[in-house]
Amino acid sequence: MAGLTRESPHPESLTVHGGSRVLEIGFSDGQHFRIPFELMRVYSPSAEVQGHGPGQEVLQTGKRDVSVLELEPVGNYGVKPVFSDGHDTGIFSWDYLYHLGSKQVELWAEYERRLAEAGVDRDAPMAGKGGGHACGSH
Repeated sequence: MAGLTRESPHPESLTVHGGSRVLEIGFSDGQHFRIPFELMRVYSPSAEVQGHGPGQEVLQTGKRDVSVLELEPVGNYGVKPVFSDGHDTGIFSWDYLYHLGSKQVELWAEYERRLAEAGVDRDAPMAGKGGGHACGSH
């Protein structure tokens, strides 16, 4: 999920739907996605969620009703959402949003598998304050 290349699809439309809690995004290759805010939040590219390497991911729970309060542009390559739970450190490149949109079915299945392995419910509150990331780099 590196940065955009000349060949990468780029966004042509972007709409935040607060009521249905989805980000609607249309790309130059004709693909059009409706990405739930919850999916964006549980797969945020931030270190708080992804950790600092493989196996350090922090399983996110209790995000079903999360909203996007703001969507800040980041250069020409992405956006930074501010979520209603206070999370605001993930920068979503256009490539990453394309990935989330095109792989929604697989990503939901992976999320449900991880929840089952951890023995927690999707709606369970996060353990610890703010999600438990304590590496000191933030």
